[in-house]
Amino acid sequence: MGQPTHAQNWWRSAVIYQVYVRSFADGDGDGTGDLAGVRAKLPYLAELGVDALWFNPWYLSPMKDGGYDVADYRVIDPAFGTLAEAEKLIAEAKELSIRTLVDIVPNHVSDQHPWFRAALAQGPERELFHFRPGRGEHGELPPNDWPSQFAGSAEPVWTRLPDGTWYLHLFTPEQPDLNWAHPAVRQEHEEILRFWFERGVAGVRIDSAALLAKDPDLPDFVEGRDPHPYVDRDELHDIYRSWRTVADAYDGIFVGEVWLPDTERFARYLRPDELHTAFNFSFLSCPWDAGRLRTSIDETLAEHAPVGAPATWVLCNHDVTRTVTRYGRADSGFDFATKAFGTPTDLALGTRRARAGALLSLALPGAVYLYQGEELGLPEAEIPRDRIQDPMHFRSGGTDPGRDGCRVPLPWTADAPYAGFGGEPWLPQPSGWSAYAADLQAADPGSMLSLYRAALTIRPDFGDGPLTWLPTPEGVLAFARPGQEGRLLCVVNLADAPADLPAHSRLLLGSGPLDPQGRLPKDTAVWLRG
Repeated sequence: MGQPTHAQNWWRSAVIYQVYVRSFADGDGDGTGDLAGVRAKLPYLAELGVDALWFNPWYLSPMKDGGYDVADYRVIDPAFGTLAEAEKLIAEAKELSIRTLVDIVPNHVSDQHPWFRAALAQGPERELFHFRPGRGEHGELPPNDWPSQFAGSAEPVWTRLPDGTWYLHLFTPEQPDLNWAHPAVRQEHEEILRFWFERGVAGVRIDSAALLAKDPDLPDFVEGRDPHPYVDRDELHDIYRSWRTVADAYDGIFVGEVWLPDTERFARYLRPDELHTAFNFSFLSCPWDAGRLRTSIDETLAEHAPVGAPATWVLCNHDVTRTVTRYGRADSGFDFATKAFGTPTDLALGTRRARAGALLSLALPGAVYLYQGEELGLPEAEIPRDRIQDPMHFRSGGTDPGRDGCRVPLPWTADAPYAGFGGEPWLPQPSGWSAYAADLQAADPGSMLSLYRAALTIRPDFGDGPLTWLPTPEGVLAFARPGQEGRLLCVVNLADAPADLPAHSRLLLGSGPLDPQGRLPKDTAVWLRG
């Protein structure tokens, strides 16, 4: 057997663009983004230079949690389009050399899923979920004391039914958890994988990948108990080995959403017979600090090295405060527990740092995930309280602003109604949103969009070789990568003073101009030919 070709290994160094369909582009004018809108923007995505699209759930859903409450995995939600449109989108993207990844949510389904509706009717489908009698004299207390997976929420993860039984939902009551100890649950999900691979998708992103398996006794939560009753249980690896067999039959790939502080246990999911890649949340949540960023990069590469898996790099996603806003705050890291209304932000500072952060992340070895609108430099939007839809806000008692601020529909055309998104958006666009419109930025060589386009044109030259740190003053990050046409350097200045550049033959790209003495200003990054 020969060595894998570059085409087979595309995912090791890909730039994958995350599409939150509801907010991307509205093709039919009803205010909700849809597949017709995405298809119309495929030339834009091809010009941007991405290798693949990852779609957040586009399945039939009551939308109690942004589509992560799935009622039917084989049906496209009518708000987005039809299965035939999805198949056409996958094919048209492929013609532009853009692959497609879909989102699978295996931990839970919607309470409108046929299985759960049958379970509520006392059918045998109850075995496919976690139903239990309550505690207390009359069963009035939940079966255990597990905490909610929504940060800041004190609400229980159990809901009591009129017949007195309780069912488990680590997220909202509309998202009952599946019982992965039941063979029918495993069989159904393997069939779902085949269904989408047969329609041409190149890969699958696995939501909450470390939560599926539960301790069958459902014991009370004890901090530090090993094994954890529902996080990172050993049974998960057998599930993903079975999934890998399915994916390999279609040359498909997996990326897991795996939030784990233990690097050794994290790496287990990336063994050659399990998942191909997993999201790197350490880098995403890291503040704009040279030492912290270097540590995050080093630890990420080190934890992937033993299993030979590529790292992934991401600055933002549909759950996280947008980069421009986060980097413009006194605390430039990210933590769900610290989100609050009215946090002061310096958007000019955040934009400078976000431009530099883009060049940093795109120069690192591995794959990069780019959340829609990051290439436009969109800030986090302040959503009026009476327009917030995210359940995270309501389950926090109204203290958490929720995730809607990073989900505001995109601005495409500056002089069109609703900035060219389509109909009146399902979330309100802030005043001045049209200033970020893609058509304006495409005509401006100094825009964030132009920076991303230039970077994605150059990025393939970095290849997938190793990273070597270069000596620098405190507060400056510099590393070399073996490019296809000679050594490439990335230098990022996070110090207060301008920094001298290392020896180089050519300046390839900068997030901002050099100072009059040819030095690198604060919060600026450059790519150099060595």
